[in-house]
Amino acid sequence: MLRAATRGSRLARAQTDFVIELLDVEAETVVVDTVGDRRTEVPIWELGGRGVFVKEVQAAVLDGRADFAVHSAKDLPSTTPEGLTIAAVPERADARDALVGQRFDSLPPGARIGTGSVRRRAQLAWLRPDLTFAGIRGNMDTRLSKAANFAAIVVAAAALDRLGRTPEITDVLPPGLLVPQVGQGALAIECRAGDGATLELLAAIEHPPSRTAVDAERAWLREVGGGCDLPVGAYATVSGDGRVTMTAMIGTPDGRIVMRDTDSDDDPEDLGRRLARHLLDDAGGSSLLADLR
Repeated sequence: MLRAATRGSRLARAQTDFVIELLDVEAETVVVDTVGDRRTEVPIWELGGRGVFVKEVQAAVLDGRADFAVHSAKDLPSTTPEGLTIAAVPERADARDALVGQRFDSLPPGARIGTGSVRRRAQLAWLRPDLTFAGIRGNMDTRLSKAANFAAIVVAAAALDRLGRTPEITDVLPPGLLVPQVGQGALAIECRAGDGATLELLAAIEHPPSRTAVDAERAWLREVGGGCDLPVGAYATVSGDGRVTMTAMIGTPDGRIVMRDTDSDDDPEDLGRRLARHLLDDAGGSSLLADLR
């Protein structure tokens, strides 16, 4: 029987069950505790950003406790650890951010928004400099239970959909308004690079357009060198002929500066690198991020 490593949150377990159902195999779930789950009182960017929800799960695959791991693609660092490979990206769910509480166009002056994401905060502050913000951490159920303390909280639409809680969404924010986090809405399935049998099995649930979009976004992130600790985001789509179009942003946490650009290419890796270099070198993103770091 195969073993699937996952975080212990209800959302992570639901995502893992979904992947096992897609594979149509018998599999045992191996629940792994991560530093991001243990230290919910600390903002993600203070814990080190990307990787705080995946390192221990990846270790379970590397040391043989599990055969593969199911991750939210947005939690993965842009570089895969030696010995692992992303074997499959199933069809991507909704990549957009969502509000629970009030609609964006109904937020009163000075409305208090709950979010633990510097990316969301930067873009919302740029759109509405009057808004105020407070951090909110914990699993999705915990965050939703705190929604009444704010005019609205910002969460991933896909997470609510996977938990069967879409009726609680009051507004969805299109990528043209809020650029999503790299990999948001997508799942990434990792296994050991030399495990041919598991690689072959996981290949059956690969969705090529979703994989191409996620590859483009991750190439962009590798070039930028950021993650959850910096206000950056990228979102790619793939047309019927395979051409990739991506919008990316770099900003300051206070929303005073937000730089965005859109570009297209047939090669996702080239697109990600080129768009990153444009924002870093031509638009001044390098000096902006250097100050933040």
